[in-house]
Amino acid sequence: MFSPMDSFMFNAMPVFVGIVFVIVICGFVFSIGKSVQQYAANKEKPVETVPARVITKRPHTWGGAGESSAHTSYYVTFELENGERIEMPVNGSFYGMHAEGDIGMLTHQGTQLMSFERERI
Repeated sequence: MFSPMDSFMFNAMPVFVGIVFVIVICGFVFSIGKSVQQYAANKEKPVETVPARVITKRPHTWGGAGESSAHTSYYVTFELENGERIEMPVNGSFYGMHAEGDIGMLTHQGTQLMSFERERI
């Protein structure tokens, strides 16, 4: 025999699963939308080549719990001649090849790094 509580749980479980599914899908859609918005904003900006200096570098690591592997994103903050600072995502190779204090010519479009030609001392 089923109790009233068993009946409630049997009927409510699909609703809870549906709500969780909708929340996960909304998170993915929001993330993709934000990426597309940033891409479009960068494409509207002109490509600029300006003198700049590497101010800071930072990694961002997430995951790695249990059976999952860890992931790392790398960021570099550049200071332009006018004092403006821009933080840009970079790949691991770029991150490893540059040091804080490096000076050179930064080519960027909005927050997208195109290149950084370091001055040779």
